[in-house]
Amino acid sequence: MSDPTTQSTPAAPPPAAPPRTATAAGRGRPPGFRRPAVGSLLLMALVAVLAILPFYLEEFWLRTGFAVFGAAIGAIGLNILVGTTGQLSLGHAFFLAVGGISYCWLSGESNDAGAHPYVGLGLPPLLGMVLAVGISGLAGLLFSPIGARLKGLYLGIASLGMVFVGIHVFNSVDQVSGGHNGRTVPEFSLFGFTFDDSDPELYVLNVEFEKFERLWYLGLVLAVGCYLFARATLNGRPGRALRAVRDSEIAASVNGVNVTSYRAKAFLLSSMYAGLSGVLFALAIGSVAPESFAIEISVQYLAMIVLGGLGSVGGACAGAAFVTALPYVLGEYAASIPGLSEPGTGGVSYSEAARYAYGAAVILVIIFWPTGLAGIARSLKLVSMRRAARNAPT
Repeated sequence: MSDPTTQSTPAAPPPAAPPRTATAAGRGRPPGFRRPAVGSLLLMALVAVLAILPFYLEEFWLRTGFAVFGAAIGAIGLNILVGTTGQLSLGHAFFLAVGGISYCWLSGESNDAGAHPYVGLGLPPLLGMVLAVGISGLAGLLFSPIGARLKGLYLGIASLGMVFVGIHVFNSVDQVSGGHNGRTVPEFSLFGFTFDDSDPELYVLNVEFEKFERLWYLGLVLAVGCYLFARATLNGRPGRALRAVRDSEIAASVNGVNVTSYRAKAFLLSSMYAGLSGVLFALAIGSVAPESFAIEISVQYLAMIVLGGLGSVGGACAGAAFVTALPYVLGEYAASIPGLSEPGTGGVSYSEAARYAYGAAVILVIIFWPTGLAGIARSLKLVSMRRAARNAPT
């Protein structure tokens, strides 16, 4: 037998490398430090720029920007329903009508003069806005059982029917909606501060803040708030559940997702966004009638989310900016654009040119960039990250 003292002993393992400290791992940053995401930095920069613009822009651009803010809110709501949950809806114009007309009825004053009188409750505008959004959400919740039973083209046709029924119903209750002649929209006010030209007069850095300067900030605050809420919702557990419902209802049910409940919640949230968008739409144009919310409005909102990218909150805002601002811009500069003319004078009007433009854009996006503007942005970001990874020191 061999002497155990002569057997070779196993080599000792090499000493472990000392753990990296938080400071070394963070390249000199203190423990717990998290570098802000690029998207958050870009959002803060964009909001800062938008907050400064009213000091330099003319009324036309302020009016256009306020309309864009309102449309962005509605586009975010529709994208939650169509892009994230996968429920086709052509009835978005109906929920905008509920929000806009409800606000006029709740916050407006009665008008007994003329051949078409209408009534108003005279509530504070802020309360009227909140209640109008709630009524729109209730309308979406009432339609959700139908939405839970239908999907695809059948759901789209059923939601389309709401638009035609809604116009007929609103024209019938002319004391609320004003009928075919419509009704004026009450000015918005907040705790006694009126979003009007001179009540009270307001100067900031020697710049007079009139109606649309004030409305610009109202639209900006509401749009940013709706954007952040939608991002937080879709990045959390509700968003994962809604995407699971979109991808496979059977798989979602197996994993414990209440499909019917989440589809109803998607309709509720989407219609509330649409109701707030309808209120801002009414404030932007100054008077509303049931015909102001025709099927064309629903088609425009579908174009917004397709152009921006289905399922993307930021993409919905970008698509809303393009579709909403284009008619305003073409109308403002129609005289200097060859081939355009005023409506009714022959030739191609600026409104028709805008429809051609975003119609062609939708076709091009579907063919070449199915993921929309958001997909293009993600592709550029991925290319930038790969380039940075290749150039990073080893």
